[in-house]
Amino acid sequence: MRTEDLIKALDADVRGKAMPLGSAWWMAVAAAGAIAAAVFWLTIGPRPDLMSAMHTMRFLSKFVFTIALAVSAFVLIRALSSPGAPTSRAMAWMAVAPVLVAVAVILELFVVPRVEWGTRLVGSNMMICMTFIPLIGLGPLAVFLRMLRHGAPTRPVLAGAVAGLLAGGVSATFYAVHCFDDSPLFVATWYTIAVIILTGLGALGGRFFVRW
Repeated sequence: MRTEDLIKALDADVRGKAMPLGSAWWMAVAAAGAIAAAVFWLTIGPRPDLMSAMHTMRFLSKFVFTIALAVSAFVLIRALSSPGAPTSRAMAWMAVAPVLVAVAVILELFVVPRVEWGTRLVGSNMMICMTFIPLIGLGPLAVFLRMLRHGAPTRPVLAGAVAGLLAGGVSATFYAVHCFDDSPLFVATWYTIAVIILTGLGALGGRFFVRW
């Protein structure tokens, strides 16, 4: 019997005895969201001018990016956790968030004077962003890696990396409620780096903890 056939057989046996994988993933997302919310509220919390910020397009656009990342990563990780499930379409959807960010950056460069580009890119909370997105995302990442063990991914490193992307999307969504830097230039740079940190941790987790 080939290794891939063995994994599929083991996965079918696990599914017959435990909660269906699809339902388990939804519970995992709920648990991850609760953990992220707790860390967010116990550490930085929302920005003081949240109500007025919600009426600005730049503030709201941050959530379009982060939620698009989280949703596309969720679709892909569910596929990766099931042996034999098609993943090509889910992988294609992973391009949505980067494309949206790129479009927003281009528009920003057109409407903002060149002399302000550097200021908007650096922002005022660069280090806070790079600290708290990974911090808020650690709990969700642990939940998602545990869920991958409930499934049977045939590409554990890739699956772990996508778990990091999903955790990054969740944590960045919470962090965006606090962040005072609403420029797409800032989001494209520092949010991306912070999410990459979680992606790297997820890949390592997949390598060492999600194995057959």
